[in-house]
Amino acid sequence: MDMETDSDIDIKTNSDSDRIKKAIDPCLSPCPIERGMRILGGKWKGSILWHLKDGPMRFNDLARQIGGASKKMVTQRLREMEDTGLVKRNVISTKPIAVAYEITDFGRTALRFLEELKKWAEEYNI
Repeated sequence: MDMETDSDIDIKTNSDSDRIKKAIDPCLSPCPIERGMRILGGKWKGSILWHLKDGPMRFNDLARQIGGASKKMVTQRLREMEDTGLVKRNVISTKPIAVAYEITDFGRTALRFLEELKKWAEEYNI
């Protein structure tokens, strides 16, 4: 068996006589990509961050921007994102309750690759 390193994903592999790659010492805990997807994965999270990049938005305005998502789903995603530190919730008034969301500094760090994802989707018309 020949020992190789796959340069694109940096996994050590062995090739058997049929040249089929088999992982050596596979990662038993989530890899960095999986950990990142756990934070940003999920329908609407990328869109929410994208719409908050230019400044805070009231909940109803934000929900209208996310076409196809119910208010319940937007609320759920915002709570998840608040828990992970991507967005911050601000109560503007209590009667009637008005809430605005803004992207955090941590959330802003995701905008670089969301921009790349946007370009990729536009380039390949997906």
